[in-house]
Amino acid sequence: MTLPQPRTDDGATALRCLLNAPSGAVLAFDFDGTLAPIVPDPRDARAHPRVIPELAALGRLVGATVIVTGRPADVAVSYGGLDGVAGIVVLGHYGLDRWENGRHTAPEPPAGVRAVRAQLPDLLDRTGAPEGTWVEDKGHALAVHTRRTADPDSALELLRSPLRALAERQGLVVEPGRMVIELRPPGMDKGTALRRFVADRGGTAVLYAGDDLGDLAAFDAVRDLRDQGVAGLTVCSGSTEVAALAERADLVVDGPDGVADLLSELRAALTARG
Repeated sequence: MTLPQPRTDDGATALRCLLNAPSGAVLAFDFDGTLAPIVPDPRDARAHPRVIPELAALGRLVGATVIVTGRPADVAVSYGGLDGVAGIVVLGHYGLDRWENGRHTAPEPPAGVRAVRAQLPDLLDRTGAPEGTWVEDKGHALAVHTRRTADPDSALELLRSPLRALAERQGLVVEPGRMVIELRPPGMDKGTALRRFVADRGGTAVLYAGDDLGDLAAFDAVRDLRDQGVAGLTVCSGSTEVAALAERADLVVDGPDGVADLLSELRAALTARG
């Protein structure tokens, strides 16, 4: 294998900067669909077996490694097997909670989440949500999944407007994804979380890899950081379900397998440079 090359000038510049000055690099990743394969039940998601050893090795070579996920941070740590990865930071709930050095910190969920939790079963019943629709309770957010229904796309379209209206009544926002609609508090997204992390840690280059619509905000953050003099590389963990991210990415790889390959090649290239 060889290190894949970005298709954009900005991406190529960022990759060179990362390789030439790794101590100033921030490597940031989504979890589901990027570091972990998408599965029918997200409770069964686990990190790709080659990802964690590579992250552990890269963490010793670069300035910082961080996972930015919609999951609770401690759940991502558990599902990812990240307890033994020194130095890695996990920003959960789009940055609302944080896991670092074995410590998990999280605020209380807002009242709107509690109200939506109580009202969702009746709404799904009244809307005629098809068999296989189910709700994932993330504590600070609730996600309605349709992947296990007979027609996931049609089920998602049926529920989109009612869920948006429910979220608005309770002061929440909706985040669409791969066969899922999430209702969560406003004010935080992956872009905001990434900007804050880079501002706090500093850095001369940032790589962000994601797979879904929620990662577009992080891609926007990379673009903004470029304007501030931080070299930025956006990576899409490609799939047949989401095209918008691939269209915006500097580099597209083949799902979590491709992300694992990229991490391996980055680690090899940095090790070779000494």
